[in-house]
This record gives sequence, C-alpha cells and structure tokens, in this order.
Amino acid sequence: MSTVDALIVVAFIAYAITAGFRHRRQASKNLEEYFLAGRTLPGWKAGLSMAATQFAADTPLLVTGILATAGVFGLWQLWIFALTFLLMGFVLGGAWRRAGVLTDAELTEVRYGGTPAAVLRGVKAVYLGTIINCTVLAWVLFAAAKIAEPFLLWNEWLPAGLLQPVVSLVEVVGMPLTIGGLDDPEVWVKTANNFISLVVILAVAALYSATGGLRSVVDTDIVQIVIMFLGTLAFTTIVVREVGGLGAMTDRVYETFADGGPGGILPDEILAFTPGRGKDVTLTVLSLLGLLWLINFTSDGSGYLAQRTMACRSDQDAKTAAVIFTFTQVLVRSLLWLPLGVGLLVLFPPDPGLASDLMQADREATYVRGMVELLPPGVMGLMLTGMLAALASTVDTHLNWGSSYWTNDIYKRFICQAWLKTEPSGRALVWVARGANLLILVIALAIMTQLTSINQAWQTTLLFGAGLGVVLVLRWVWWRMNAWAEIAAMLVSFVMAPLLMIYLSDDQQALRLLVTATVSTAAALAAIWIKGPEDQARLTAFYQRVRPVGFWGPVARAAGAAGDDDADVRRLWRALGALASCSMSLFCLLVGLGTWLIGSPPPVWLPSRAVWVGGLLLAGLLLCPVWYRLGYGERGTTGGRTDRPGRVAGQ
Repeated sequence: MSTVDALIVVAFIAYAITAGFRHRRQASKNLEEYFLAGRTLPGWKAGLSMAATQFAADTPLLVTGILATAGVFGLWQLWIFALTFLLMGFVLGGAWRRAGVLTDAELTEVRYGGTPAAVLRGVKAVYLGTIINCTVLAWVLFAAAKIAEPFLLWNEWLPAGLLQPVVSLVEVVGMPLTIGGLDDPEVWVKTANNFISLVVILAVAALYSATGGLRSVVDTDIVQIVIMFLGTLAFTTIVVREVGGLGAMTDRVYETFADGGPGGILPDEILAFTPGRGKDVTLTVLSLLGLLWLINFTSDGSGYLAQRTMACRSDQDAKTAAVIFTFTQVLVRSLLWLPLGVGLLVLFPPDPGLASDLMQADREATYVRGMVELLPPGVMGLMLTGMLAALASTVDTHLNWGSSYWTNDIYKRFICQAWLKTEPSGRALVWVARGANLLILVIALAIMTQLTSINQAWQTTLLFGAGLGVVLVLRWVWWRMNAWAEIAAMLVSFVMAPLLMIYLSDDQQALRLLVTATVSTAAALAAIWIKGPEDQARLTAFYQRVRPVGFWGPVARAAGAAGDDDADVRRLWRALGALASCSMSLFCLLVGLGTWLIGSPPPVWLPSRAVWVGGLLLAGLLLCPVWYRLGYGERGTTGGRTDRPGRVAGQ
C-alpha cells in the first residue's frame, strides 16, 4: 500500500471519529436522540444511509461468488428484495413512524397485549438483536479478513516484540483467519495480521458509533457510499479495459467457458437474466424467487431499515427514503458490479479441479485478488478506503441496531421496569447502549471463527428467518393477527431450520425455505383461529395511533374513524399498486441496462437483443409517472405527513 493510499484511508478514519465527537452531546441526551437521531432525518439522507449499510464490504464478494457459480440469474435472490424495501416505503413506512417506538421488538407491546406480547418482545430482542444480528455481523467481519489480508501487513510495520504476542495468542486459540487456511505456511502470522486489522477497524467503528449514535453513523454512511461508488466505478473501468472492452468481455465468456465454467455452468447460463437460459431454473427455484421478498424476517422492514424509517422527520420522508434506497441498492449498485463480476471471472478463471464446496469461497476471493493485481496507487487507496468504510458502515449500523434491543427491550423493559421497578434516566440508558456494543462484538467474533464462506452464513440466516415474513406483514394489515401467531411462527421456524439443514442438502436450499415458510405460516394461522384477535381496547388504541392500511373495518368503526369501511382497504390497494409499478419499472431498467452492459442473451422466445433492451428501457421509463402518482399523488392517502409519532397532522 502506497503513501497516497494510506493517506486516503487515514483521512476517512479521522472524519469518522470527528463525526462521532461532533454529535456526542446530542446523542447523550436520551435513547431517541441516540438511536433515532431525534427523528429528524430527511428522506434522501436516510435512504442513502440504508444503501451504504448494504453496500457492505461482504456484498461485492458475495455477488462475485454467486455470479460465477450460479450466473446472473442467481442474483435475483438478492434483487427480489426490492419488493421488501418498496413494501416498507409505500405501504408501511408511515405506520412505522406513527407507532412511535424505538425498536421493532417494542412494537409487539403496542400491537399486542398481555403476557404473550411481553414474552414475544423479549424473545425478539434476543433472537433479532443477538442471534441474527451477530451472525450478519460475523460474515461481515469474515469478509473483512479477506479484504484486509493483502493490504494491511502489520508484520512488516510492527516491531517483533509487539507482533509476537499476538501470533502466540492466535496460535493458542487455534482458529486460522486467512484466505489460505491451515495450508498456508504463514497461517499464524497472517491470522495475527488479520486479527490486528479487525481490532483496529472495530475500534474505530465502535468509537464513533457509540459516541455519536445514529447521527454519526448516517454522516459517515453518506461519505462512505460516495467513496465506494467512485472506487467501484474506477475498479470496474479498469477491469473492463483489461479484458478489452464490454464487447470483448462477452466474447471471452463464450470462448473461455465453451465447455462449462464453475460447476459446469455454460456461457448463456452465466450471462442470462431470464428463466429458460439461467441455471437450475426449476419450479421450486422460481417459486422461491417469487416469494423470498415476503418470507424473510425483514419482510416488513424490521431491523435497521425500520430504524432509519422511524428516524425520518415525516411520513413523506420515510417513503422517499425507501425509494432512494431501493434504486441505489438494486439498480445503480448492480450496474457497477455486473461488468466487474463478469470481467473478474474472465481474468481469473476458476480451477476446474476445485471441490464444489470450496468454489464459492474461491470465487469470493477473486474480488480482492483483482484489487491487488489490477489497481494502481490512488485508485487502490480509494477502493480500499471504500471497502473499509463499507465495512465500518455495516459494523456501526449493526452495533447501533443491536444495542437498541439490549438497551430498550432487555435492560429498560425487563431488568429495570419489570424486575427492579425503576425508571432509568436517559443518560444512563445511553451508557448501557455503549456498553452493549462490546458484548455484540465479542459474540460476532466468536461466530465468525466458524464460517467457511459468506454465502453459507447468508443462506443459514435466510432459513432461520423464513417462517416469520408473512406474519410480520399481517400484523400491520389484518386486525385478527395476535401475539400467539408470531410466537408459533417463530418457534416452528426455529425448530424446523436445523432439521431441514440435516435432512435436505445445500442444493435443496429453495425447498428448505419454502417448507419452513409454509409450515410456520400454517402454524400462525392455526394460532389465530384458536386464540382469536387481541382485545378490542388494544386494537382500537393501535389503530388510532398508527392508522394502518388494510383490513381494519371493525376496528375502524370502533375507533370512530370517519369515512366508509373500505377506505383502509382502498389505501392498501393504492399503495400496492405503487409498489408493483415501481418494482416493474426498476426491474425493467435493471435488466435492460444490464443486458446492454454485459451482452446477456434475450429470452428464448425473443431472439432480438435490441428489441428486448429497447422494450425494457421504454417500459421502465413509462412506468415512472405511474408509480409516482400512485405513491405520491395524493398526500395523506397512505398516512399523510406526521408532526410527531403517534399523532397524524390535522387530528
């Protein structure tokens, strides 16, 4: 790493730490200032912050691995989440704000009542805030080791007296943290290097996020995503130029993999966006792709996406945040990574003798290899800073989000209020939140040592959350949902996931997810039928506070809502219309521009690529005014602007 590269990295670190201390006083006042930035974020800022968190250091490695082993069509398992993001924006964004909660776990005691709601809140705080959150953080740290190893060479910079104790420590632990694993002759020196790198990165991220709260996280996110886009654009340009241009890149895919690429995948399968030419296009896979956006534990935005939504200054801003996030995340980011991933596959063809279970990890590592071998000084510093900043962005978000559960839903709700019968001060809770960051880091590091690839961790997390998605959406749109339904879905999912991992192979992941979702949702519906809805007073209070869309007729009448009984249903259909037209616009633009960039084959039923690309781009543009009118045309149709959570303006 050159002096210029090092200066770029140091400059970002200095900015991030400064951002933390700049917001320290405001963040220290209370939990709302610390976790939700006082609910003052404009929509564009919240949306870019969401995108920065998902523009993570691990994601380009994951995309590179999927593209090489499953082809472009395999990336639909990432792109389909655009429906989740737009559902949060057009249908649920305003409702999240008006609920006036700090975490999605707290929402359970607003939506439901009694002991079941309290139990569900505690279980969610542990399940989402610790198990899921720390697993995600672990695979981010796993990616960080791969990124840092070629660049942060502490054994060349530190005196032997400082490095040797770290080498001895990692040898005692016995967990290799290197790209080469135990086969590498310098395994423990490289592990020590990576351990020091992780400690430094985590210390910086924890310092500014714990000091300045969400405001400092968002400020660094904005800078991070700009750096990452510039660095990735430069990286993509260099790779495409090295291959010989976009046209030559497509030709080389067909030449290099004429007899099959990783796992026997053919050139059309590598480049195809559409079924019929993509790999492993079975009815089960297509069913999963159609439902994955709904059968996941973030289907209604639960987690840090809801946190950013609740931090917005108005319902309109919450909607805008989701739209900006979705287009940045799915369209702009993918158009940079598609030619980059295909170019890296051509420049660094896979070893045909590599075992299939190691191919994913090997392909993930080619992203870092491309940085090492192709990027000149300056661009290397920009890209490395972007990757490390992306890592810090993801780490700070998961620390901030995870500690919100520990502080608000475990310490405050159960330890202080339920057990000690006291009400902690705002400043005391902020200090508890800062301490919770360290606990989350320790757990994540322990999980990280057990991972073999990023895709492995991602698929496991999807499976454990597959049974929760439908019920999370139903609680917003259907008055008959109850706490027992969520508990049943969570228990069934938690029991079935490990059993399916044992009895169904990794190649049957789609079947695993569909079975888990089907059985868990059936258990939830049975609980609704057996236990019935929540009591009328609880439902009325929730409706008056949140004004949800959907099937709330009896509750709306009890709450004295003005207008006809179908008003909430019409609001729901209008919001779903905005979701459907916006997602179609997005996907048309993605496939059209992506096909043009990497020379993808058109569908089997349309042999002309030019007609395919032109039709998609025209459809994508023509749909823009449709979804804008449905989503924004009638202010107040999906909740209006809100002066503050819990009270709609004008009421």
